[in-house]
Amino acid sequence: MNTNKDEVLSDNAHDNNEQNQNEQANSTENTTEEASANGNNDIVEVNAAKIAELEAKVAEANDKYLRLYSEFDNFRKRSIKEKADIIKAGGEDVFKAVLPVIDDFERAMKAAENATDVAAVSEGVHLIYNKFKTTLKQKGLEEMEAAGKVFDADIMEAITSIPSPTEDMKGKVIDEVEKGYSLNGKVIRFAKVVIGA
Repeated sequence: MNTNKDEVLSDNAHDNNEQNQNEQANSTENTTEEASANGNNDIVEVNAAKIAELEAKVAEANDKYLRLYSEFDNFRKRSIKEKADIIKAGGEDVFKAVLPVIDDFERAMKAAENATDVAAVSEGVHLIYNKFKTTLKQKGLEEMEAAGKVFDADIMEAITSIPSPTEDMKGKVIDEVEKGYSLNGKVIRFAKVVIGA
């Protein structure tokens, strides 16, 4: 019987030993889990801080983008308005320069009503015409000479061709029906010409 008692005591001691080992293992696991949970909490807190920081940066970038877009839109609208104003007032300086010529024409017409000397009226009209051409030339308008020159399709428009009177006039301008004009070097009206064939 003593052997049975010793065996039972030995079994109990063995069971207690295992139980103590299990408790220690559980305790270690709990400590590890708690540490791990604390570590996870730290990671979550760090991630939350980073997310908040990134959200702030995104909000700041969006604000800068909206301000930049708004400034660009205002600039675009202002540029369109300025271009429209320039187009509206673009010819203002030309018209101001032409107004004195119109005044001269009005004076000439008034003087021509009672004039008996046709030569004087004709001379006055020629003076006004020359003044008008000079004014336009100062603003960049120039007439292009075409008569007697070789036909150039870049500045001339052939309306017809006729047999040339001489051999050297073939392919050249025989008659200029309508003068061509350029404004600051750009052709604004092609000369209408007759060329020799």
